[in-house]
Amino acid sequence: MTGTDTTMSRIEAAVTLHREGDPGAARDRLAEIWLEISPDGDAFHRCVLAHYMADVQPEPQDELAWDLRALEAADSLTDERVRAHHASLAVRGFYPSLHLNLASSYDKVGDGDRAREHLDRARTYLDALGDDSYGDGIRAAIERLAKRLAERLDGAGAE
Repeated sequence: MTGTDTTMSRIEAAVTLHREGDPGAARDRLAEIWLEISPDGDAFHRCVLAHYMADVQPEPQDELAWDLRALEAADSLTDERVRAHHASLAVRGFYPSLHLNLASSYDKVGDGDRAREHLDRARTYLDALGDDSYGDGIRAAIERLAKRLAERLDGAGAE
């Protein structure tokens, strides 16, 4: 993409609000941007925005809905489009995080089967992650969630 991507700049500014401790303001800003780009807008913008919008939802059902939107948008992305944002990106690299988030969301709403399904899907894309702090963080989060789900399953079987 040539020039400044103003939509991404606005999304990043909203995410900064969340990171600074104001998820409500972040949610409001992201909602404004979503109205401008959805449902037929740029799939990259929709994917990134929905991914972050899920993080600022106070209700697990709403978080799940946004995680599903992010995955749906990713499924219509191309490597060419994501590389227009940054040359190092590939769509396949989005899936470990997207499926991890879905697994976590399904866990929060009490659907352990779907949580394990998406955790398994996240693992199938681990080869797309780099050997860096981001990749290490995603791999560690997958293992933490897997352990939590296994403990919950073991606890349910013991009753």
